[in-house]
Amino acid sequence: MSPLRLGTRRSKLAITQSGHVADALRALGHEVELVEIVTEGDVNPAPLTQMGGTGVFAAALREALLRGEVDFAVHSLKDLPVAQPPGLMIAAVPTRQDPRDALVARDGLTLGELPAGATIGTGSPRRVAALAALGLGFQTRELRGNVDSRLARVTTGELDAVILACAGLRRLGRSDQITEAIDPLQMLPAPGQGALAVEVRTDDAATRAIVEQLDDPDTRAAITAERGVLAGLEAGCSAPIGALAEVVEDVDGSLEISLRAFVGSPDGSYDLRRSLTGPFNEAEKLGRDLAAMLLEDGAREFIPSSGRVSYQSHNAAPVRSPSDSPADRPPAVGDRPPASGDRPPSASDPTGGDDADRGSLRARAVEERHQRVESGPGAVSAAAGDRPPSASDPTGGDDADRGSLRARAVEERHQRVESGPGAVSAAAGDRPPSASDPTGGPESDLENAVPDAMEREK
Repeated sequence: MSPLRLGTRRSKLAITQSGHVADALRALGHEVELVEIVTEGDVNPAPLTQMGGTGVFAAALREALLRGEVDFAVHSLKDLPVAQPPGLMIAAVPTRQDPRDALVARDGLTLGELPAGATIGTGSPRRVAALAALGLGFQTRELRGNVDSRLARVTTGELDAVILACAGLRRLGRSDQITEAIDPLQMLPAPGQGALAVEVRTDDAATRAIVEQLDDPDTRAAITAERGVLAGLEAGCSAPIGALAEVVEDVDGSLEISLRAFVGSPDGSYDLRRSLTGPFNEAEKLGRDLAAMLLEDGAREFIPSSGRVSYQSHNAAPVRSPSDSPADRPPAVGDRPPASGDRPPSASDPTGGDDADRGSLRARAVEERHQRVESGPGAVSAAAGDRPPSASDPTGGDDADRGSLRARAVEERHQRVESGPGAVSAAAGDRPPSASDPTGGPESDLENAVPDAMEREK
């Protein structure tokens, strides 16, 4: 039997990622060879937004697959448009790597330690918007190139820091260069970030049956919900949108999805965050429902028209796990409004409150960003855990069992605030939420509600 031909981009990261997939298939007894293909995103140095943003790394791979030059292709899922081309399908979504963004900064600094005016390189409008929303006075610079060339701009002193995906650095064995794995409370990752997509032709049942063995149902459900947000917003993968979904276990043992999303503007003046929870087997619907909530609250005007894509549900990438698990719980009630501070935020004082000097303002902004809890069920508090998130424990922390995590998450869901800079975190209630009182009991003070999260990640 001829070896399976795996189509991959030529970059070091792409070959490494494809190599992981190839090795997994070899472990199952299949012979696999890599076929390197050059994409527009690899040879065009222009910013992604100028190339259309959506699909510039995937088009050449997909064309080769449709022509029969390769049997399947491996993509970084965050680079794939939501509209699936006719004749192709995503047959497997392997277990996800760390979905967070990674800061690589000079002198081992974190975001909270970088000074105002620090230059941070990124080619992502989402990251630019998230950094601006922090209100810490950073300057962003357009960044393209491979991982090594990006990291070199820090070591040579050209930039104070760059932001990349944790997953890529970890897959390349460069975890030691990460100075901070950025908390999703500060920067929600791109939809699908950290996940891979294994794509095949719809008429190739033999190859499909082989690669389907690599599919991870939890990862597929999570990225389906995240991409459902993109679909509902009619946005491309280069739009200033973040989304992160987590599969969690309800108290009755059933599975559900906790999904949160962000839409921002490049100058940080707009920072809209919302979250929703729904059944495991309705992942795409959950994403679309959350998108509708964002649109209702004004997100559309901040999504560039060039980033919008035409999307029809029957053309969507297949999103259902081969073994969808039932869930009985309906989507959670929407978000409560943030608690008010001593005075509302303003352009000159984006964090509100009484701080007069820039140093105090900065310290408070960093602290409050780490205190905000904006997620749905399944997320632990903003306090730093002793270990990073993983596929089995996407929130990190010290909880040993899923039941304990779930109980804690239900309580903390009702403490969160998802607005822009300066929002004061809502405090914990004195009683658990109920159908008649979805936000829980009376508010206590902020410092008792959310623990300090300034513990630095190594």
